Amino acid sequence: MTNHYIDLKNSDCILIMGSNAAEHHPIAFKWILRARDERKATLIHVDPRYTRTTARCDYHVPLRSGTDIALLGGMIKYILDNNLIQEEYVKHYTNATFIVNANFKSEDGLFSGFDAEKKKYDKSTWTFEKDETGIPKRDLTLQHPNCVYQLLKQHYARYTIEKVSAITGVPADLIERVYKDYASTGTKDRAGTICYALGWTHHTVGSQNIRAMSIIQLLLGNIGVCGGGVNALRGEPNVQGSTDHAILYNILPGYLKMPTAPIQTLAEYNEKYTTKTNDPQSANWYQNYPKYSVSFLKALFGEAAQPENDFGYSWLPKIEDGKAYSLMHLFDEMYKGNIKGMFCYGSNPACSAPNSTKVRAALQRLKWMVNVNIFDNETASFWKGPGVDSKQVETEVFLLPAASSLEKAGSQSNSGRWVQWKNKIANPPGDALSDGDIVMRIMDEVRALYAAEGGVCPEPILNLKWDYRDAKGNFDFLKTAKQINGYYLKDNETAKKGDLVPSFALLAADGSTACGNWLMAGSFTQKGENKMAARGLDDPTGLGLYPNWSYAWPLNRRIIYNRASCDLNGKPFNPKMKLLEWTGEKWVGDVPDGPWPPVSDKKAGKYPFIMKPDGVASIFGPGMAEGPFPEHYEPMEGPLNKNLLSGQLTNPMVSVFKTELDKFANADTKFPYVCTSYSCTEHWCSGALTRWQSWLTEMQPEAYIEIGEKLAAELGIKNGEKVRVDSVRGAVKCVAMVTKRFQPFTINGKVIHQVGLPFNYGWLFPKDSGDSANFLTAAVGCPNTFCPEYKAFMVNVSKL
Repeated sequence: MTNHYIDLKNSDCILIMGSNAAEHHPIAFKWILRARDERKATLIHVDPRYTRTTARCDYHVPLRSGTDIALLGGMIKYILDNNLIQEEYVKHYTNATFIVNANFKSEDGLFSGFDAEKKKYDKSTWTFEKDETGIPKRDLTLQHPNCVYQLLKQHYARYTIEKVSAITGVPADLIERVYKDYASTGTKDRAGTICYALGWTHHTVGSQNIRAMSIIQLLLGNIGVCGGGVNALRGEPNVQGSTDHAILYNILPGYLKMPTAPIQTLAEYNEKYTTKTNDPQSANWYQNYPKYSVSFLKALFGEAAQPENDFGYSWLPKIEDGKAYSLMHLFDEMYKGNIKGMFCYGSNPACSAPNSTKVRAALQRLKWMVNVNIFDNETASFWKGPGVDSKQVETEVFLLPAASSLEKAGSQSNSGRWVQWKNKIANPPGDALSDGDIVMRIMDEVRALYAAEGGVCPEPILNLKWDYRDAKGNFDFLKTAKQINGYYLKDNETAKKGDLVPSFALLAADGSTACGNWLMAGSFTQKGENKMAARGLDDPTGLGLYPNWSYAWPLNRRIIYNRASCDLNGKPFNPKMKLLEWTGEKWVGDVPDGPWPPVSDKKAGKYPFIMKPDGVASIFGPGMAEGPFPEHYEPMEGPLNKNLLSGQLTNPMVSVFKTELDKFANADTKFPYVCTSYSCTEHWCSGALTRWQSWLTEMQPEAYIEIGEKLAAELGIKNGEKVRVDSVRGAVKCVAMVTKRFQPFTINGKVIHQVGLPFNYGWLFPKDSGDSANFLTAAVGCPNTFCPEYKAFMVNVSKL
């Protein structure tokens, strides 16, 4: 989240899209309702299904799964056509004024530089024209035909309300109502926010869904302000923390880049990822990249990391340039027999990963698997699952009992970047251990083996800094957290060796500081006070910032890019929501995005978007795989054989796996119904934790499909009857829940039905409760993140 949960109460219009916040994010929804009740905010819910969230909103906007960009693109057109932008913000705080390369083109759903054979873009035209000093040229009138603003207008000219309605199934009058209500937040005295979740990310255009909304927020001046922002509602208490600390294959902690094989030296690595600018008013914060990378290496390898060995850079694992290592790619290689062993921590991919048939077949080709979990689950017991001949499975499985979250200390980072420390309140039962203790014990044995026998490339193992035990020999959570925060390794004018680093601004590239994650530098004070454990209830601004409750990265900043809430002179655009203000000497309010004066100070002032090389936010975003502007593409499986906006049916950058189990059936009469998957309130994710709780399984005992009354009548299906749901990849049997929550869509003049299944079930427990909805889904995803397309696929439903 650019903002935080409590700040939702400051919004004047809240668009909930790709989220069922009332059921899955009830604490966030508490503040959404506060905005409705106290500010008379308009609440809009865009979702294919009527849910408990819908019931508390002003109105519901049902749209066909996978058509979000069509709806959002139409809103961009509406804002531009009616001149509803926050003009000062757009001109000075975004790249709308930048002049784009004259050879850049956007035609028929594709952009210049596309190689259809290689499915790759040459991005050489996705650039800006620069003046003699190397600074992007601007047109502050926004009239230059090649400025970003005019190109944006041209790109979305096709997205008429009529066309959007034909694609999404949303009636035209309802579309216009959404656009009018949300665009009203473009005035300086109003703010609008978006709350999204997996309903946006689980698509082959997932990243561009978020980009489209980001463009809307920038046009309306809603980034960096109270009640605004682009706010992801994370799926559980520590998803934010897991990504902050690099659970993804392509990043190191703090979102540093994972090294690739061609980059052989630390100097080359830092050169590639240290951003550059010639504009003196750009803070260009990633010019500090070497400070963070070197400090990370020092935290990882300790005294072994020295300048003469590149601080151990060569010991880091490298990924192949241009190659992906996502969950889908991992199981594809496993299915091909190229992966022999797997550690599976707190995860149940036999139910939660797409294309369950392929995943379970892949598990049978492993030599060994270690599964760390609280309960047995379908992944750990795949070898005795339905249709599996256990005698033919050679995989040796180790199921290690793990401590639950209440049985271990540590930090949890919520969606709003608030990192909150929690204490251990009970010991784990029996042989169960915390994840930290399990990792420590395994790595101790690995290190001993390398010390005794050497082996291939022993340096990363033996040089690892590995002293994270307490006096009793157990994993020390607090000691590890302090290493993540970072230490001074040498005396200096303000600190002694061994003091904690109180700010990432004080990290160094010379090896004198160690820091496991630069974003967390400042989570402890210099003398060791744990800010994550702070529980102060004071709120000096009255805006709900609560600066002394927990620690918010970066540097306890509650709303990022907050200097964009002020005009060029540092005065708040909305004085009634004074998040930040320049006094003439300093900023007061939230922790500012840097100490520099506002933009009007041409000598010392800096633009507000400090993490961007140009200092401004990107309406034109050349970093995306499939184009600098979001474009509507149909899901890989849908009811249409033609894109109503262009000649390009699906995302041109999507990669498709080539095994015999990777099948698709687009616009196929055998699979006529759009389907989506989601979670029910009573179970969490694959149900591996919740299905063992009798009070929860009593409420939701078995797999079910929600099917609209009209479709059920056509198929002769009654509520509670057993049905079979088929896709081209597999089938599941479940109970029919006949409901008013799904209504048919009219898509380009044709009636299209949509159904939905929760993915919370598996064969192991309870008995006869059904199996995973992911037998139906395809292993295909967004080309930027490889997040699977769980939310749109085609099925048939038949009565058993």
